[in-house]
Amino acid sequence: MIEYIKGNVAELNPASAVIDCNGMGYFINISLNTYSAIQKLNSAKLYIYEAIREDAYVLYGFADKQERELFLLLISVSGIGGNTARMILSALSPSELANVISSENANMLKTVKGIGLKTAQRVIVDLKDKIKITGSDSGKASGTMLQNTEVHDEAVAALTMLGFNTAASQKVVFAILKEEPLSKVEEVIKLALKRL
Repeated sequence: MIEYIKGNVAELNPASAVIDCNGMGYFINISLNTYSAIQKLNSAKLYIYEAIREDAYVLYGFADKQERELFLLLISVSGIGGNTARMILSALSPSELANVISSENANMLKTVKGIGLKTAQRVIVDLKDKIKITGSDSGKASGTMLQNTEVHDEAVAALTMLGFNTAASQKVVFAILKEEPLSKVEEVIKLALKRL
């Protein structure tokens, strides 16, 4: 088992990172929360979950152990796979997710793409006794404001990588940037995930 991978950030976008560790590049799927935490860093340490299947060997990386623990809890729920868990952790921060589950807010959870009411209720029933509410949200990296076009292109690329239709993603991202022109990439993607 790989516990963590530490090295230089060779490539980074809101859905994945390539970490160069002693000359070997590891492609790691990440959430928006992890993207926010490492986007300004030259080197990073990501806690790893390995999904080993017959047809694929997939790595999921997290900036802290708390997020990885939540990911492991989410994938323990019937019907929630790695990508759906990553989608949930991209739409909600770890503390927001803990609060949603402990307050049994199924409506908030079903705003995440791919989560219907039954799945949201199952997540809450399965996890409400396993999750502790955390008081403070992990500090969000406040990045310099990017040009609208850069934010638009990066957000659309990330949404497309997450499996959304490109045209629909462009439309939603454009609408969000019209309303909130100074939004950062991860904020735009979070809002888009709730609208798509």
